[in-house]
Amino acid sequence: MERSPNDENSRTKIDPELLSHCVHCGLCLEVCPTYQLSGDENNSPRGRLRLWREESDGRLEPDPWTTTYTAECVGCLACEPACPANVPYGHLLELIRKDHVATGRAQIPKQLRMAAWLVQRPRLFQWLNLPVRWLRRQGWIGHRLAFPGQPKTFQSTAAYAKRLMQIHQPKGPRVALLTGCLMEAVFREINFATVRVLIENNIQVFVPEEQDCCGAFAEHLGLPTPDQKRNRQVFDSKDVDAVVANSSGCGLALQKILADGVPVLDVLKFLSTQPLKHRRRPDDRTRVYVDLPCHLVHGQREAGIPEPVLDATGYQWELAPQARDCCGSGGVYNVTHPDNAHQILAEKSSFLREAPGDPRIVATSNHVCMMQWHSARKRGLVERPFQVQHVIQLLDPGPNGLP
Repeated sequence: MERSPNDENSRTKIDPELLSHCVHCGLCLEVCPTYQLSGDENNSPRGRLRLWREESDGRLEPDPWTTTYTAECVGCLACEPACPANVPYGHLLELIRKDHVATGRAQIPKQLRMAAWLVQRPRLFQWLNLPVRWLRRQGWIGHRLAFPGQPKTFQSTAAYAKRLMQIHQPKGPRVALLTGCLMEAVFREINFATVRVLIENNIQVFVPEEQDCCGAFAEHLGLPTPDQKRNRQVFDSKDVDAVVANSSGCGLALQKILADGVPVLDVLKFLSTQPLKHRRRPDDRTRVYVDLPCHLVHGQREAGIPEPVLDATGYQWELAPQARDCCGSGGVYNVTHPDNAHQILAEKSSFLREAPGDPRIVATSNHVCMMQWHSARKRGLVERPFQVQHVIQLLDPGPNGLP
């Protein structure tokens, strides 16, 4: 494979010691979605680590297959808690992907490069997605990944939070909300629901308008991540008890950025530490099946979505079968590898064909997972109707529900 003349200058330096921690026990094979899909050990964490080490030690020339198997990884991080040797696989994957992109071994489609550039300019990205928000409000978007919703077309989450704070003046703990790039630009009704739930539970919520992209999108692609100086300044300067995130991937990225600063918590975990308002539901046939995002349970190492929070929704709920397994969304994986993502979701979603409930709701805590679950209906994996909701939406008193 031809290398660009600037390859050596653009290489990502990787500590060879990190590549030697794998003890080849094979426990990662049982939890790796691409190995389970292909049966090819090169398409597993153990196999990739071996290829990366062989190249690093000079025993293997840069090989197209190494590039392919690296790109095939979903990045779900399920291998990390399964690994007895504590191999920092996610960190290594990030470094290797950056190296492959920087040296020209991996080619990122122009549309995704443009998207990565745009999300680093939040105001422009939100303005360009104004038509998308309007179309979602009208129910006119039929894309397989665009789940139904009613986002405000013009009003921002920051403006909405400021207005509700002035009206209700909660006196409890203070939090800053990470709004996220795609969440705020397209799915901001989830941010609005988050604000309402926090304020209803006497929590003061502040939404810094000057916050930047957390860098998760670029990280998934292997592109250089944006400078996080502003986010560190913005969130560390706020007099808050915690920064909360309603997207597990964004929350994990911000945890890395603010590792020595204000704590970054999943909003549902934070809510579980507070006395919660409980929703009253009719005793009907509604059933909620809870799916756990990979970046929550494997990345942030949370046990799951706290039971007191799920109980507060008022619904009958249970964990979905294979709730801790990857759904195939993987940040941008369902865009870069749609066929693999489809096959991974096929087995995971199969329980919905027979699962009781009317309506049936798949609830999770990450909007990208919601997009992937919505595609199960659009692509014919599940014929029977079901809804996809963020757990925060199940707690939501609604626009008219606050006292």
